Amino acid sequence: MAGTKALLMLENFIDGKFLPCSSYIDSYDPSTGEVYCRVPNSGKDEIEAAVKAAREAFPGWSSRSPQERSRVLNQVADLLEQSLEEFAQAESKDQGKTLALARTMDIPRSVQNFRFFASSSLHHTSECTQMDHLGCMHYTVRAPVGVAGLISPWNLPLYLLTWKIAPAMAAGNTVIAKPSELTSVTAWMLCKLLDKAGVPPGVVNIVFGTGPRVGEALVSHPEVPLISFTGSQPTAERITQLSAPHCKKLSLELGGKNPAIIFEDANLDECIPATVRSSFANQGEICLCTSRIFVQKSIYSEFLKRFVEATRKWKVGIPSDPLVSMGALISEAHLEKVRSYVKRALAEGAQIWCGEGVDKLSLPARNQAGYFMLPTVITDIKDESCCMTEEIFGPVTCVVPFDSEEEVIERANNVKYGLAATVWSSNVGRVHRVAKKLQSGLVWTNCWLIRELNLPFGGMKSSGIGREGAKDSYDFFTEIKTITVKH
Repeated sequence: MAGTKALLMLENFIDGKFLPCSSYIDSYDPSTGEVYCRVPNSGKDEIEAAVKAAREAFPGWSSRSPQERSRVLNQVADLLEQSLEEFAQAESKDQGKTLALARTMDIPRSVQNFRFFASSSLHHTSECTQMDHLGCMHYTVRAPVGVAGLISPWNLPLYLLTWKIAPAMAAGNTVIAKPSELTSVTAWMLCKLLDKAGVPPGVVNIVFGTGPRVGEALVSHPEVPLISFTGSQPTAERITQLSAPHCKKLSLELGGKNPAIIFEDANLDECIPATVRSSFANQGEICLCTSRIFVQKSIYSEFLKRFVEATRKWKVGIPSDPLVSMGALISEAHLEKVRSYVKRALAEGAQIWCGEGVDKLSLPARNQAGYFMLPTVITDIKDESCCMTEEIFGPVTCVVPFDSEEEVIERANNVKYGLAATVWSSNVGRVHRVAKKLQSGLVWTNCWLIRELNLPFGGMKSSGIGREGAKDSYDFFTEIKTITVKH
């Protein structure tokens, strides 16, 4: 236990009410390694109660007009925005990310998710065709699916939870959400705003706990016809198995092993700071982070020298410090996993230029047991190495040289993942050619992480199934029906 301090005790939110649980699990402050919160260890009973509440709330919520639902979503956005600082503080403490990032990215994007889907849901149109020779008219309607099961990860807790809740609600579904048991606090705080915003009881239910207990109960429930999941590929495989007997709709946003391809005509003044950020933002704990950097041989030495210098300037420290670029990793187990990749790289003969095992990490006494790690740059590593093929999900990136355009496309594609990629070149023709040939759901050129929420988001190969975005989310969270009328 964390000294004599009172621990924050979370409760499930079912049918508009906070309900205690019979057992709890500890949640840790990543910056100190101390328990600071207790999270419900829910299971089948809590899911049964949530399904009952969601099913009872569905007829009323789904029959509301899109305009009425939009008004409620906008009200949630307003209340969340008014509490931005409180939510940012909580997100930073719970996840380990810097307070600056929570203030500028996580919570504002969560607000935007509600506002965006509140608006986009008003602008979907249906199709109509006529067969005059048969006296028939055909048209389509879209109806909400029912109870949506939403499972979100620990790296961007509220950001990715609201990316699922907002479109599900906007389309007229009711929701049972399971946040990560490692980062549950802002989801619990969000529940406090729902009634105030006019969300009817049972429309949004949030049930806390572990994947094997509450996640499996949610995914295998026969009256939850749809699952949206963001997380790891092994968990997605289990979700697919449990969903198969019920033919559930699935949207799976999984991992990445994202390449950056830097050609000799790249603007390094822009490329280097952007690539440091794309490698190490949020401690490298973003599925879109760069972990393989391919640099054309003629500029490889210059790039590496400048990239390592820029990486060393990324300060690691307590998340509340406005001068730090990186906070703490999510857990002790995850920190050890990330460190193990660096050890394996060394065993394979790779060189570590900065970070883990090379530079000293300086932390205040209170944070010595926190889960911190310096941003780490690896070279002299083969494409077949686990560090070049497996998702590390931490502040580790590999820099390797290449010769030709054809060669680097083949090497970039030679992993099981296909989520995101970046291409740096001043040759417009090359940018288009390479972007088209990369097996990747998103390709940024001469930039990183600029998102247009109207457009599809998702990956190829083992990076997932399905897309989410304005039209794509609406399609996923509704069922289409064709109606033919003979007159």
